[in-house]
Amino acid sequence: MAASTTTGTFISAKSGNASGLTQAAGVRLGRRRRITPEAGHALEILGHAIEYLTDEYVHEGGSLTGNDQRVQAVQLLMALNRQVYFECPEVPSFGERFRSILGLKAA
Repeated sequence: MAASTTTGTFISAKSGNASGLTQAAGVRLGRRRRITPEAGHALEILGHAIEYLTDEYVHEGGSLTGNDQRVQAVQLLMALNRQVYFECPEVPSFGERFRSILGLKAA
């Protein structure tokens, strides 16, 4: 699964802390989600905030350290972004929809 930033760059959800998130929350990566207008608005606002803070940090020439409060703020916003996204219901795959139409049980 990939998430799009507001600049059009794709970020893999498999990198970083996403694997720990999937194990803890039972989230399946690689599945599309049905995003409600409210969740979409929240994702948009969070994305803008993340982009703004990272751009500001880069332009100031900050170096990435784990104890920098600005880096921690960006990480917090990114965690909230993932939380909002993974709370959206999964869209059934084509195979699941097809089996549902035929009344077959999942393999």
